[in-house]
Order: sequence, then structure tokens, then C-alpha cells
Amino acid sequence: MKRICLLLPNGFEAIEASVFTDVLGWNRLEGDGTTELITVGTRDTLACTWNFKVTPELLINQVSANDFDGLAIPGGFEEAGYFEDAFREDVLELVREFNRQKKIIATICLAALVLGKSGILEGRNATTYHLSNGKRQAQLAEMGAKIIPDKPIVIDDNLITSSSPSMGFDVAFLLLEKLTSKANTKEVKRLMGFIS
Repeated sequence: MKRICLLLPNGFEAIEASVFTDVLGWNRLEGDGTTELITVGTRDTLACTWNFKVTPELLINQVSANDFDGLAIPGGFEEAGYFEDAFREDVLELVREFNRQKKIIATICLAALVLGKSGILEGRNATTYHLSNGKRQAQLAEMGAKIIPDKPIVIDDNLITSSSPSMGFDVAFLLLEKLTSKANTKEVKRLMGFIS
């Protein structure tokens, strides 16, 4: 069984988390059955960007990268307090631990900034949210990343970064493909109605 940590900082966007829960959940029930997603939060109760409340299965102090095969991180809004939690040292150290073990790390939108803040994007290709005058991509570049501005999804070895919430399903399917296979991912896409 491949175990995936869905890391949820306070202020995350629910839609960006739900793509991982749905794709990996569909795989568990309708695909090859080899994925288990565990929600891991920075608090007992999390408020999403639009104030939707979520109770994670585990807290960050209860887990280690050793317990998982991959890490998924949704982005969120600064105005909702996302970076207060996402830039905490325990979050950044967990990201570093996954990277040291060369485990897949998949991010959506502003979650790439978590990787940048952790230091693991130094000299590596990446992208992040691009529709606000390039402000967030410039911020990521200041953290040492080499921005690939024209690609909505950038893969650099074990890291997946993306440019907006609209890339969520694509990132989740890429994570599934890296954890299982192309054929299995294609079948899950078919069953979910993404391809005929």
C-alpha cells in the first residue's frame, strides 16, 4: 500500500486538497487499490480559505516522512493565514525530510512557496501562481527556484509544482501515476469521466 500524506496548513484551499482526496480515493476503491491518503494538519481544526472547517486525521507532530511514500500540499490564501502555518518550522522540516528521502512531493499553486521556503528548490525548476503580475513567481525566484514561466506544471525530479488551482486534477493524476502506473492512472481517469 502506498501511503500519501496530505499536509494541510490552516488557510488552505479546499478545492486544492479535494483533488488529492478524490483521485487517490477513487484509486483505492476503483483503481488498483494501492493508495491510502492520510490528512495531516497543523491544528486540531483547520479553517480553509473560505472558512470551511476540516478535522485532520493526524497532527504534524504525530508523523514522519518515514511513514509515507509521498507528500501532497494544497495552496491557500495569505489573507486566510496560510503562510502563518505553511511557513512554520515543523512544516518546513517535514518537507525537507520527504525531499532528503527523494519521495515525491506534489504541490498546487502557492504551495510551491512552502518548498521554496524550506530551501529544497534552490537551483531547481519550479512554478507557482502566475496571475497576479508575477508577484508570487518573483517571490519563489527569490527563494532560489528557477522559474519556468510558460509551463502550468513543472516536474523536477521528485518535485511537482503548478501555476494555479485549475491544475489541481492534473497534479493529482501525476502523483497517482508516479505512485502506481500510467495504465492504472488512465483507468482511474476513465472511471472518473476525464477520458472516454
